Amino acid sequence: MSELCPPFAPFFGFAGVASAMVFSTVGAAYGTSKAGIGITGLGTFKPELLMKSLIPVVMSGIIAVYGLVVSVLIAGGLSPQIEYSLYAGFIHLAAGLSCGFTGLAAGYAIGIVGDACVRAYVYESRIFVTMVLILIFAEVLGLYGLIVALILNTRTSGLDGVCSL
Repeated sequence: MSELCPPFAPFFGFAGVASAMVFSTVGAAYGTSKAGIGITGLGTFKPELLMKSLIPVVMSGIIAVYGLVVSVLIAGGLSPQIEYSLYAGFIHLAAGLSCGFTGLAAGYAIGIVGDACVRAYVYESRIFVTMVLILIFAEVLGLYGLIVALILNTRTSGLDGVCSL
C-alpha cells in the first residue's frame, strides 16, 4: 500500500454507492407517498381521473432508478483484486452524493407539487398541463445530479497503476 492507495480508500467508494442509493430512494419514497396521499383523496371524488394522476408517482420512481444506475457504476469500479486510490474514492463519494442529494431534492419537489396539483385537479382540469410542466422541472433536478455523477465517474478511468508510483 502506498500513500496514494491507503487501505481505507475503498470506504469512500462504498460510501458513494450507499449515498446514491439511500438518498435518491428516500426522495423517491417521499415523493411517492406524498403524491399518493393526494391521489387517494382525488379518487374519492373523481375516480375517473386516477390514471392521469399517477404521473407524480411514476416520476418519483424514476428518481430511484437514477440512484441505482450510479450505484451500479460506482460498484463496478470496486474490486478487492484491483488497487484503489484515494483519488478514486473521493470521486466516487462525490458522484454518489451529487446523485443522492439531487434525487432527495427532486423527490421532495415531486411529492409536494404532485400532492397539491392532484388535489387541485379535482376542481379544475386545466391544472393538468401545469402539473406536468412543474413535475418535469422537478425531475430534471435529479437528472442533473445523474449527469454530474456520470461525468465524475468517468474521471476514474485510466487510474490503473497509480498506486505503484
